[in-house]
Amino acid sequence: MRRLRVACAATAAALFAGHAFACGEALRGDRRTIESSRYAIAYTTEPAAIVVGRHFVVDFVVCPRADAPAPQSVRVDANMPEHRHGMNYRAAVVRMPTGAYRAEGMLFHMPGRWDLTFEIVAGNRTERLIGATRVE
Repeated sequence: MRRLRVACAATAAALFAGHAFACGEALRGDRRTIESSRYAIAYTTEPAAIVVGRHFVVDFVVCPRADAPAPQSVRVDANMPEHRHGMNYRAAVVRMPTGAYRAEGMLFHMPGRWDLTFEIVAGNRTERLIGATRVE
């Protein structure tokens, strides 16, 4: 019985690994991923190299793990943890026909470390996944 459980767990892990890769596979460019116990997010920015003072776009895919529900809504924001402030703009998130999301209107107004925060609302839970990026 123990061997069966171990084999099932290994199979599930292998299936998820393939699912997470396939989930962000349609994104163009340098894809980055963030993972939690319930979700994985694959994202790219356009342009790939973010320039201080210029608007950019974040394209992303939310991949529920195991039995996590699909998102009801998603939001993207960013802040500078060392400076304790966020962006001067609020990004608008739209769902694309492909199932991916696009956050438009992002702008980093100063160089340094920025944390991109993806907020996922599903059911009565809100989960935040954070990915750091450096802008010079």
